[in-house]
Amino acid sequence: MIVLLAFARYRERLGFQRLELPLPPPGTLAALLEDPRLAGLPGDALLAVNQAFAGRDAMLRDGDEVALMPPVSGG
Repeated sequence: MIVLLAFARYRERLGFQRLELPLPPPGTLAALLEDPRLAGLPGDALLAVNQAFAGRDAMLRDGDEVALMPPVSGG
């Protein structure tokens, strides 16, 4: 299982704060993001696997934690 955590405005947009999903074949973050429950996730979302920023090509393992965060800006 993969644990998904949605932060900030993505909680309302996706309808969950925490969600568990089975590890998708072929086990990449991109494959996980194809789940229909994540259809509302914008393409510019920041992604992290086990508290480290990751690209969509990152490999996942059973038990990983994936965080979905809106982009931030500062000045």
